[in-house]
Amino acid sequence: MEQLLKWYVGASVPSFIRSDYYDDVQQSVELERLHYYLMAGYVFDISDGLKFKPALLARGVNGAPLSLDVSANFLIQEKFVIGAGYRWEDSVSVLAGFQLSKNFFVGYSYDYTTTDLNKYNDGSHEILLRFQLSPKSNQIKSPRFF
Repeated sequence: MEQLLKWYVGASVPSFIRSDYYDDVQQSVELERLHYYLMAGYVFDISDGLKFKPALLARGVNGAPLSLDVSANFLIQEKFVIGAGYRWEDSVSVLAGFQLSKNFFVGYSYDYTTTDLNKYNDGSHEILLRFQLSPKSNQIKSPRFF
């Protein structure tokens, strides 16, 4: 019997080994600032064919305001994904995707800036193509809905 994990929690600090960069023009040393990430999500089984996944992502870097993303996605019949997201005081997004076959997924998302930068752009469009090479196993695993 296949057992699926319904939640995830994570933390990361990419490039935590610091590097100094020398700027030849200004003759100064630039330090990389550490970026901190915290994330969490849970999948609720609404019915046999409907799952709901709220998620949270917080990003912090010294000298910049905290960035917080919240999202909510629905998985319908293990084939179709639809959802929305909000980046605190910055943008809103919508997404949709379809599992074309056992190994191939295609999706689309649109992100609209809610700050004054929206005067200069009409948002961004993204297309997602995912191909899974490895066969599925019968071990405990995390569903691709994450």
